[in-house]
Amino acid sequence: MKHFLLLYDFHPDFMTLRTPHRAMHLAHARAAAARGELVLGGALDANGPPMGALLFKAENPAVPEAFAAADPYVTQGVVSAWRVREWTTVVGPEALTPLP
Repeated sequence: MKHFLLLYDFHPDFMTLRTPHRAMHLAHARAAAARGELVLGGALDANGPPMGALLFKAENPAVPEAFAAADPYVTQGVVSAWRVREWTTVVGPEALTPLP
């Protein structure tokens, strides 16, 4: 297993755009969490451009990529761009590549 970060760049007016899609987005996220794929997700602080970050635990990046492709926030334009980055976690109880 590996950790992957799914990073979302939100549309500048995402607070308004997300309203009709938020319940479906959260249901999509909760389903991924129930499957053990999505570990954490949320918005980044308001001190920079509007972004979101979702941490996945999966064998390959296809899992977070499929999540994004089906996410109402992506399909309905709340997210203006997204990308997946593998994250080598080395410290902490959930690290997948712990250092001695």
